[in-house]
Amino acid sequence: MGDRLHLRIHAVNIYVRDQEKSLRFYLDQLGFDLAFDAKLESGDRWLAVAPPDGSALLALIAPKPESREYRLIGRTTGVVFVTEDVPAKYGAWRRRGVRFQYAPRLRRVHYSRQSSSEEERLLWGGVFTHFLDPDGNSFALTGFDEVTREIEEQRRLIAERLEAEQRGRYELEIAKQVQARLFPQEPPSIETLECAGLCIQARQVGGDYFDFLHLGNGDFALVTADIAGKGMAAALLMANLQANLRIQFEMTSLHSCEQRLQAVNQVFYKNSTESAYATLFFAEYNDRLRRLRYTNCGHLPALLLRSDGALEHLGSTGTVVGLFPTWECVTKERTLSVGDTLAIYTDGVTEAFNEAGDDFGEERLIHSLRRHAHLPPQQAVAALVEDVLRFSPQEQTDDITFIIGRCR
Repeated sequence: MGDRLHLRIHAVNIYVRDQEKSLRFYLDQLGFDLAFDAKLESGDRWLAVAPPDGSALLALIAPKPESREYRLIGRTTGVVFVTEDVPAKYGAWRRRGVRFQYAPRLRRVHYSRQSSSEEERLLWGGVFTHFLDPDGNSFALTGFDEVTREIEEQRRLIAERLEAEQRGRYELEIAKQVQARLFPQEPPSIETLECAGLCIQARQVGGDYFDFLHLGNGDFALVTADIAGKGMAAALLMANLQANLRIQFEMTSLHSCEQRLQAVNQVFYKNSTESAYATLFFAEYNDRLRRLRYTNCGHLPALLLRSDGALEHLGSTGTVVGLFPTWECVTKERTLSVGDTLAIYTDGVTEAFNEAGDDFGEERLIHSLRRHAHLPPQQAVAALVEDVLRFSPQEQTDDITFIIGRCR
């Protein structure tokens, strides 16, 4: 473990007569950045500058005239600055008043390197010049062929990475906009049931899904699903499941809800990998009879809060969708009365954690649902989401989805 510890050069000492004058030279003429400027307990000023890439620090030290270090001022420092274009840097610094000892020169050197089979004769070269600071300290400015190629390669790789990241962000934003259009843009027009839904995704795109379907003959469907997984893969499966459901329930000639959901499972199973699946809560509501027929496919129990305060759990009636080629489900039925509230949600609600590691849980959800039972569904959904996010203010880890229906 010890050989992995971070190690770098902290600073190279440059001895100067006037720290402020030297500081202005490095900042104004060389374009360096100020790294440190502090007063030490001894009363001395701790001053350091860094080149634009921050790769090293130069400590500008003003020694006492009688000290040995003072005699080092105005000599060759041995510090070498490397750039990929020495003539360009030379011209820019000269225009800022930097004193160079000579114009850039090309130097090439042949050297030998022993390979596995024979000695290689290699050509190594670069461009050199030297410049002086206000105190006459001498520095080298060089550009080596090998270093230049390496810098250019690094810049190319950085540019490619930035372009890929920018393209990825753009594509993700497009995917977010497309997925947002897959959610219902307005609540269904049901006379006896006022509905509202909302999905707050943990990432740009996610695997939670809710929908309202008009099935005809006064029948409407309230659908909530949760795809296993997160991110783009879950979002693609979510879009596949949504299209699958709409086709089966709006365009096929199958009659029963069970047959249509079996067809949904079969298509989803064929279109996804072996480990892909979704939990699904499908509720079919008849506007005239106020009848709710529901199928819970491995989803969390929906909550039916009666107007008299009684609470019913609409639990699982079948297994998850898409995991098995042969699949069956059971449909159960409830009759709603005026004032009854139906809440369908995903596990991003109950599994939201606070800083202490406690989850929001079903009990807190029921308490919130009772507390907001007087609100219209649109406001109740917003209030419920706010309760969850207030309980779990840290970064969201899972999608949060609600459907609230209120019988009127």
